[in-house]
Amino acid sequence: MKIKIRCFSQVKYAIGVDQLIINLRDGSDTSDIEKIVREKAKGKLDGVTLRTALNKVYLTNPKVVKDGDEVAFIPPVQGG
Repeated sequence: MKIKIRCFSQVKYAIGVDQLIINLRDGSDTSDIEKIVREKAKGKLDGVTLRTALNKVYLTNPKVVKDGDEVAFIPPVQGG
């Protein structure tokens, strides 16, 4: 199945793109996708807590994804 990943702020800069399309096996959940994103970041997101949204709804726990879903990872708000 294909999943669209949207990346914002630190995540975007860590992996160098704001969007990815990945193929996953059935039964994968949002925590599996976060692991993939963190691997692509090669340590640049170590220690960074990410909020996860599935189809524009924030999650409090990992959720199984379906073909065509959109997952977004949002780091903490930064300001100055």
